[in-house]
Amino acid sequence: MVKERILIVEDEQIVAMGIRMMLKNLGCTVTGIASSGEEAISKAESTRPDLVLMDIMLKGTLNGIEASKEIISRFGIPVVYLTACSDRKLLEQIWNMGFGCILKPFDEKDLEKSINIVLSRCELENADVKKNSRKLQNDSEKFNSASGYLPGLEGSK
Repeated sequence: MVKERILIVEDEQIVAMGIRMMLKNLGCTVTGIASSGEEAISKAESTRPDLVLMDIMLKGTLNGIEASKEIISRFGIPVVYLTACSDRKLLEQIWNMGFGCILKPFDEKDLEKSINIVLSRCELENADVKKNSRKLQNDSEKFNSASGYLPGLEGSK
């Protein structure tokens, strides 16, 4: 069972309330509900959720994909897309972005699986980044000690 902080971005209020109820049943905290791309970016910045559930077709000037790109690049928050659209080209675009997608209508189990998959993948990617960062740091230290270079002592000869 997931217990994450999640932002819902859905412009149909009844659908958003249904998703909120599912998330509460899963033990998640809903950080807010946004109905436009612009509002989603603002709420993502102010609440810093662990994940965003993003409808693709939104009211306003930004659609869900455009808002997601902004949220991902600015805050590094993963996104699971929600859509009733089964257009193959659109679904391929979403798939290539590396995040999950749930086709509407969906149930609580589908939602839980998608959230867990995306968050697990992000956790693994973050662990790989940390591991590679530590390896680079260790390699750098080995190189510096082997070459006689000591950081901070560049001009002390």
